[in-house]
Amino acid sequence: MLIKKIDRYLLRHFLMTLGVIVVAVGSIFIVINAVEELRDFIDHQVPFRLIAEYYVYFGGWVIKSFLPMFVLLAVLFSVSILARKNEILAMKASGLSLYRITWPILVAAGLLAAGHFYYNEYIYPPWGKRKVEIKEFDIERKSRAMFGQVSNVYRQISPGRFYTIGQLNAVRGIGTDLKLYHTSGNRLREIITAEKVMYHNHEWWAYKVISRQFKKSAEQTFSELDSLALPEIEEKPADLGQRLGKPDEMGLEELRNYIDLMKRTGGPYLREEVDLGLKFSYPLTSFIVVLVCMPFAANPRRGGIAVSFAVGAGIALAYFVAFRVTQSAGYNGRVPLEFAVWGVNIVFFLIGAIAMLRAKK
Repeated sequence: MLIKKIDRYLLRHFLMTLGVIVVAVGSIFIVINAVEELRDFIDHQVPFRLIAEYYVYFGGWVIKSFLPMFVLLAVLFSVSILARKNEILAMKASGLSLYRITWPILVAAGLLAAGHFYYNEYIYPPWGKRKVEIKEFDIERKSRAMFGQVSNVYRQISPGRFYTIGQLNAVRGIGTDLKLYHTSGNRLREIITAEKVMYHNHEWWAYKVISRQFKKSAEQTFSELDSLALPEIEEKPADLGQRLGKPDEMGLEELRNYIDLMKRTGGPYLREEVDLGLKFSYPLTSFIVVLVCMPFAANPRRGGIAVSFAVGAGIALAYFVAFRVTQSAGYNGRVPLEFAVWGVNIVFFLIGAIAMLRAKK
């Protein structure tokens, strides 16, 4: 029963500190952004309702982007304060090891990491899209017609059937450089290319068409057409005009489908593959920073809590910097994909584990 009470006591301090940090730091982000956007709010007479809605979604973005940092600060503050009051020392004197003291916070961090992953992939993506819409069209008053110009449209019709459009004016329903692919059994069966594509009478039409059909004997047939109806393309221009979000703003399945489409059409997808892996590795940061920071927070060095806090914060800062550096290197193909995604996590997990083993128990 005593151990359970201690667990609740540690968790209460940790979670209360985490809540205060989320509100405090999140409010700072919101205030800074509001000051930057204040002129647009006034000049464009943005209704208060839209401003409030925008900052609800902006707050969601802050949590999505910085939760591991909030967990880091919560561990450092909550445990360091307990250590300064000699409560950690009293727990050790009563027979609890540092491992046992760390355990409830580590479990909480693991649950937060799982919740962070679910939130990022299944709750936030529609919020992020709405946030961008409000900023672009209501706050900055950019023309929606300008956003109707879309490049490199990739869409799948059905398994083995997909198409690309080089340039599309979604407002006028006119595009150029159409390529329509039919594949079967990992073999290209037919490719239809057209200089121009147009949406007319609720149907897509291709103009100046060239059709190539490939047979198993490596022979191919070739034909030219002035125009060709494309009933298999069911999307309307407005559907194709919807811009794909940034990879870190897409949901998990949306990004997977996009990568699969890029592989089928020969488009670039290295950056997206890195971001797909980071969707799994980044939330785990909340778990790893507990291992890294707990020994420093629970065992104040000479110089007091400030030194312990500075050392722990410095190591954690190095973690986030290294994380972004390897991400950029992965984007450019300078390091293997697996290292770009998991390398920093593995290195700092080992650092945290060694720090825990060498800390005063």
